[in-house]
This record gives sequence, C-alpha cells and structure tokens, in this order.
Amino acid sequence: MRWVNRRIGRGNSILLGALPIALLVLLYLVAAASRHADNPNDKILPMPGAMAEAMSALLFQPDQLSGKLLFWADTFASLQRLGIGLGISTLSALLVGLVLGVLPPVRATFSPLVTGIAVIPPIALLPILFIAFGLGETAKVALIVIGIAPFMIRDLAGHVAALPKEQIIKAQTLGASSWQLMLRVALPQAMPRLIQAVRLSLGPAWVFLISAEAIASDIGLGYRIFLVRRYLSMDIILPYVAWIALLAVAIDFLLVWSSRRLFRWAHGASH
Repeated sequence: MRWVNRRIGRGNSILLGALPIALLVLLYLVAAASRHADNPNDKILPMPGAMAEAMSALLFQPDQLSGKLLFWADTFASLQRLGIGLGISTLSALLVGLVLGVLPPVRATFSPLVTGIAVIPPIALLPILFIAFGLGETAKVALIVIGIAPFMIRDLAGHVAALPKEQIIKAQTLGASSWQLMLRVALPQAMPRLIQAVRLSLGPAWVFLISAEAIASDIGLGYRIFLVRRYLSMDIILPYVAWIALLAVAIDFLLVWSSRRLFRWAHGASH
C-alpha cells in the first residue's frame, strides 16, 4: 500500500506524534550531559535536576515581596491577557467579517482599510500603543488585538463571500433580508472557519503577548523570561518556554475538540 493511502489510527497517531518529541528530549539530554562532563557549571544546557530545583522555588515558595507563587501568578496574568485579546479579536472578526462578507458595498468600502491595518507590523505599533494607553494592561491587550484581528476579519470575510451564490439566491427567494442572510445562512457556516482562524492566530498572539510583557510589565511569562535572561538562567527559561508550548497545545486541542463537537458536519464523516 502506498503511503498516501495509509490511514493512521488514534493510538498510532499519538505514538508517532510523541516520537519526534522524545527524540528531541533525548538529544537535549545527551548534549547537556556532554557539556556538563566538560564543565559542571555550564548554564547553557542545564540538567533536569537543576531545572527542577530552580523551578521549585517559583512553583511552591511565595515571593518575599509580593507573597505570590510567581510561576502561577505569571501564568494567570499571561492567560488573562491572552484570553481578553483573543476574545475581543474573535468577536470583532465575527461581527465585521460577516458584514464584509455578506454586503458587497461594505466590503468594497472597508476591505482596503482592513488590509492596510493587517499588513502593518504590529510590533512597530507598540511604542504608539504605550504612548496612547500607558504601560498598563490595555496596551498589551491592544497589541494582541491589532496583531491578529485584521487577519481573522479578512479570513472570515473571504470565506463568507465565497459561499455558494445559490444559497443566497434561494434565501432571498424565500424572502430573507440581509440581516437574516447573515444570521441564518452565513453565520452557521462561518463558525467552524472562525475557530480555525483562532487556531491559526494563536502563535502570533503568543508572540505579541510575550513581546509586550518583555518591554513593559512586572508579571507574566514573557516578563519572567526576559527578567532572568540577564543571569543566563536557562534552568528557568527552558521550563517557561516548554510551559508556554504546552499551554498553546492545550488551547489548540480545546479549539479542535470544540469545533468537532459543535460542528461535526464541517469535519467529514470520519470525525
């Protein structure tokens, strides 16, 4: 049987997916052991024991100044900013994307503006956001929204605009108004695409979040990484990066599960 025709079961899929990760971990352990054999005080590739020791203080010991468990406080702060940014972006994409996709005059008027905002590097706007909104939470959330909302709007609007014309004609024949077309025809078919757009925006959203926290913040995963880098504290940086990756994978999995659970028709009979 040709590889293109092979179908992988769920159990084998998990095993195959875990294999490259296990190989990377093994490669890291070999490289770290080699460096520590030459220099026991090496900080670039810390051993697992050193990482566990460094992280235990952040995980279980309250900070002397704030009284918080820093790891969990960083995680909560970052997830809160990310959640608010994703929520605003998703709602904006749903409302604006539907209107742009269904109404050609509105699409012709505002699509160039959305496209223009989408192609501006969001990081370049960070100084403007800090000047306009200060160094608080608003600027950090605004960076996430400006960074991902235009892409999501364009993607959803394009998907809605590409819906079969027959559906629009049939709905209008039955007396549907533009408002009913958006709610009864476009909205149900846009929801799976919206979840997909959120999934594709997760990576950039994390980039914008970490960038904002690194520049102006006193708590957060990005803040902690850039705080300890001056001490070459890879025993903290690597676990934090791994934790961010784990959180991103968990959010992505939750989105996939929700989409397949709520919109089975959009994923084919195999799901």
